[in-house]
Amino acid sequence: MAKIQRISVHGHTSASPEAVYALLEDREHWPDWSPMGDFRLLKKGDENGLGAVGVFSTNGVNSCEEVIALEPGKRFGYSLNKGMPLRDYRAYVDLTPSMGGTDVHWHSTFTAKIPGTGWFFRRFLGRFLGRMVESLVTRASRGAP
Repeated sequence: MAKIQRISVHGHTSASPEAVYALLEDREHWPDWSPMGDFRLLKKGDENGLGAVGVFSTNGVNSCEEVIALEPGKRFGYSLNKGMPLRDYRAYVDLTPSMGGTDVHWHSTFTAKIPGTGWFFRRFLGRFLGRMVESLVTRASRGAP
């Protein structure tokens, strides 16, 4: 049985949870502030964006992701539909008011499709999500564009 891998990254920004959430729900503009590459929307979600499917193209890797959680000012979640040899990839970004700003907790779980590679993807994606959190808190702290 494949082992469930877990990644957990934390950050803090002086921005409000609502301001951080606004950056997260606007996936089209993630490439402006993050290490993510180009974004292309494949399918609109419901009136709030839940169920929206898009593809990020980053360094030759195309990641097709679906929005699975939208709780304004609190939580943004997505799943990986295809693009990496992973099963059941789910990621959530939880936002908590703290010290006049927001604590950011970006966490994910998955299992590797190829036995013995879970540690590699946990390490690789852990570093990548670390860069995402660092970029997010830096951008949010600068305020509105």
